[in-house]
Amino acid sequence: MNALSPPPAPAALAASAPAAPRAPTLTERLRPRVRHVLAVMLPPLMLLGFLLALWEWAAGGPAASLPPPSRVWSDAKELILNPFYDRGGLDKGLGLHLMASLQRVAVGFLLSAVIGVALGMLVGSSRFAMRALDPLFQVLRTVPPLAWLPLSLAAFREAQPSAIFVIFITAVWPIIINTAVGVRNVPADYRNVARVIRLSPFDWFLRIVVPAAAPYIFTGLRIGVGLSWLAIIAAEMLIGGVGIGFFVWDAWNSSNLSDIIVALVYIGLVGFALDRVMALVGRAVTRGTTEQ
Repeated sequence: MNALSPPPAPAALAASAPAAPRAPTLTERLRPRVRHVLAVMLPPLMLLGFLLALWEWAAGGPAASLPPPSRVWSDAKELILNPFYDRGGLDKGLGLHLMASLQRVAVGFLLSAVIGVALGMLVGSSRFAMRALDPLFQVLRTVPPLAWLPLSLAAFREAQPSAIFVIFITAVWPIIINTAVGVRNVPADYRNVARVIRLSPFDWFLRIVVPAAAPYIFTGLRIGVGLSWLAIIAAEMLIGGVGIGFFVWDAWNSSNLSDIIVALVYIGLVGFALDRVMALVGRAVTRGTTEQ
């Protein structure tokens, strides 16, 4: 174009301008999420369907000693659809038994978390405390949980505090050990920086040690909550009363295998949920420190 040629018309400029990007439709926005959900959910659902079909076939013969899934559904339909019924006494739905067990787990696990983190901090930060307490902890943590139950019953003379003590003594060891490891693994650079800026012992502990050890602490808490759930089931089988462990033992005494199978499914789902909740809390608290 030479200097004497007329300027381009506005219509020509509009035609040559790049078109504005088109906003994605709702279907286009949802398609990746649907694909992700299917990729996550479809494999376990396919495996579950295969296992149920295999179970139905294996337990469908006349010589089978375990009920197939179809019979479990027919025998325990009320337990599945109405888990919170209460007919008085010990005749309660699985939901109420689970709530009683979760209350015991909450108390015992909270005690183990508070005491375990405190002892772990002490063992991790003091060489003398580590040499004095670590051998004792290593011996006590190998004692099976149910071996503590007779002593707890003799000491407390009641089922409720005895079960809580069994939960506490089972869950406290991984919390202590992981917390101590986290404190001992505080990077040396952090210690050098703290000396340079002359942090007080309280600030050193609150701003450096706790954030650095937090991933280890939550690893111990995650292990501890799983062990707490395992311990309460076994303890309730022996102490009786309301609780999912007692429900399983009572169903065995009544030869209700279908009720036991349904209870085991509930136990597994609750244990999985407890682990997921603790993992989510750990990721939220330790965000910005280190990867879990």
